[in-house]
Amino acid sequence: MTRPGRDPGLGDLDVVCEDGSTRRVAGRLPADFPLGYHRARTGAGTERALIVSPGRCFVPEEQTWGWSVQLYATRSSDSWGIGDLRDLRRLRKWTAGVGGGFLLVNPLHAVAPSGVQESSPYLPTSRRFLNPLYLCVPEVPGFDPADADTEALDRVRAAELIDRDGVAAVKLSALRSAFERSRHDADDFNTWRVERGQDVEDYALWCALAERHGTDWHTWPEGVRDPSGPAVPAAREDLAENIDFHVWLQWQLSVQLRSATGDLTIIQDLPVGVAGSGADAWTWQELLARDVSIGAPPDELNSLGQDWGSPPWVPWRLQDVDYEPFIQTVRRTVSGAGGLRIDHVMGLFRLWWVPGGGDPTAGGYVRYPHDDLLDIVALESHRARAVVVGEDLGTVEEGVADALAERGILSYKVLLFEEQDPAAWPERSMAAVTTHDLPTVTGLCSGSDAEEQARLTGIDPAEIESNRQALLATLHSTGSSSLGADPVVDAYARLVQAPSLLLCLSLEDAVGQERRPNVPGTVADRNWSIPLPVLIDDLPEDPGTVWLIRLAAGA
Repeated sequence: MTRPGRDPGLGDLDVVCEDGSTRRVAGRLPADFPLGYHRARTGAGTERALIVSPGRCFVPEEQTWGWSVQLYATRSSDSWGIGDLRDLRRLRKWTAGVGGGFLLVNPLHAVAPSGVQESSPYLPTSRRFLNPLYLCVPEVPGFDPADADTEALDRVRAAELIDRDGVAAVKLSALRSAFERSRHDADDFNTWRVERGQDVEDYALWCALAERHGTDWHTWPEGVRDPSGPAVPAAREDLAENIDFHVWLQWQLSVQLRSATGDLTIIQDLPVGVAGSGADAWTWQELLARDVSIGAPPDELNSLGQDWGSPPWVPWRLQDVDYEPFIQTVRRTVSGAGGLRIDHVMGLFRLWWVPGGGDPTAGGYVRYPHDDLLDIVALESHRARAVVVGEDLGTVEEGVADALAERGILSYKVLLFEEQDPAAWPERSMAAVTTHDLPTVTGLCSGSDAEEQARLTGIDPAEIESNRQALLATLHSTGSSSLGADPVVDAYARLVQAPSLLLCLSLEDAVGQERRPNVPGTVADRNWSIPLPVLIDDLPEDPGTVWLIRLAAGA
């Protein structure tokens, strides 16, 4: 890993660049050396990767505002029980029309194809592929309205919480019919499939195997537990039709995502890990630590610590394969959307490893090659012209802020955590009032969020109330507003005083939602499943939403 103008310390090199050209390098790289992923041969005859990064991410020049969106929760009157990519397109057009410049969306990554759908967007089966539940079924080629099970569709639309299992049943059935009807007239599909390459074929094979043998590859027949297993070639042939279907789904997701994003910046969220039973873990199983998961130590908001359930990369094994899995993960998430939010960006420096079956408080930190990882992020950001935000909340060690700032990665400033007036926040940041893991303003001020947290977590209610009072004190200490007693308006009137390049408004706060999307440390059914109480159709006339737009427009 190096940058133009630096000496990679490998002596004389013959470099084969990405574009096929060759260069002879002696010591320091020329200042105009091309950025990218090259191959270098040393004088000793060894060959290795030579990754040349600009060392700086793309950074927008002007301040703009936008919405944070839990897409699954943000539905229209004709959505199929869950917010989809057509809804994202509608949000994009509306946001651009009222002067907004971006949308920050929850992770859209794939989950296992099973009757029981994973609800957490932060525990995907793969961070390289997308979740078919976000497809707008009526917009796929070959769709016939008769394919829809109207009774099932009515049930998922009327459900109190997002019914992912019901949505999966009704959507995948209709999608299968559309696929069968359109598969023989799909030149664009075949072209995309060839261009996408082997990774989508392997992912689709995992999906087909998961449908046959269950969603945990550890329990599969021995011959297919590894992508290079002796029974894999026969499985590819036997499951060819199902493999075709899963590749087709990813093609349609790429088509609809391009349509949804348009020319607005869509900041996609990159989870810190993946499910240990899933597709990425199957593909790269030798690079992951076994019987270990990642999490967080106890902190002020959660004295029990957290276990996030994802296996960590073994850092030296990741280096041995020239960081290819990390490169693919970042590239696939940022591609074509214009932005990236790195969840728990401190995980690029160190991760809290929790022994399998152990208590999170018994974990320990393991170091990662953060300089290399951050330079890869910078290279991918530069290529995609994508702004990058690092979620640097919680326990942040010394040096992290400087390393992120040096590379142009925006910090994450949250009003509920900051005692400093927003007007004094750094320009190179994304400013928000709250996050998906924190109370909404309405829930915090009413006390309903604390009541729900006490009911779900087992944490002492007195401790929860103490934390609530601390958050309220912070909320009231970060400035003052003359706009009246509405706590949401008051909070956002303070937020828009920040010079931050990105001002992030929460749709939950705009519509007065009391329940936060997720209660950390719990696996409650309500997590990641609470629909927004206002449909997209009605957002333009919603009083709270109108107020926040006026505030942001005057920032």
